[in-house]
Amino acid sequence: MSLKDQFIQAFVENGRYKLLLSGFGATLLITLFSAVIGVILGFVCGLIRATYDKNKEALKRRGGFSYYLLAVLNFIAKIYITVIRGTPTVIQLMISYFLIFAMAQNGVPIAIFAFGLNSGAYVSEIIRGGVMSIDEGQFEAGRSLGFSYVQTLRYVIIPQVTKSVFPALMNEFITLFKETSISGYVGIRDLTKGGDIIRSTTYQAFMPLFLIAGIYLVSVLLLEYVGGKLERRMRRDER
Repeated sequence: MSLKDQFIQAFVENGRYKLLLSGFGATLLITLFSAVIGVILGFVCGLIRATYDKNKEALKRRGGFSYYLLAVLNFIAKIYITVIRGTPTVIQLMISYFLIFAMAQNGVPIAIFAFGLNSGAYVSEIIRGGVMSIDEGQFEAGRSLGFSYVQTLRYVIIPQVTKSVFPALMNEFITLFKETSISGYVGIRDLTKGGDIIRSTTYQAFMPLFLIAGIYLVSVLLLEYVGGKLERRMRRDER
């Protein structure tokens, strides 16, 4: 069978290309909303951990409710990050689908939840590292302007951190996009699952697998291009 015939059998006959189109849509949906959850969760946990690390001794000397609250929040964040980073993503996805949301009918929101939690742990460490890398003089400058610690974070530190960690965040987004390919383990018809259905139906692996790989590759190259443009724009704005 020629490559043309294989292509027609794999994608044209019975409208099988629609499996890839709908699967790619599901992949983008899961990636986008998971990234939003991951960034929000990551910023919160990262700022909690960085705040505790930077102010632990001063808060401990003062004591009081604020120290114990921050210590508890830091402990919870550390447990969350340790568990998520220490277990495979596919296991987290299966626990979410078969245990936590066992009665759910739609797997896409469950995948968004699982991948969002997973991404948040890695984003948290990126943000924490970014905050810890900021010179202490920046914090002192904020306080000299009359800002509280939270205001200093908001107006002085976070804008600098966002610019410095943007490449790492973009890399995390690309990794997340590729990781969603395991969604088929819980029956979600994403891009990879769509290709697998075509493979099992037509009994040919070459066409669907290489086309899926090509779609992922082109998508990642496009994301890298957009990320590079945004990074250069942020550098120009900084100057």
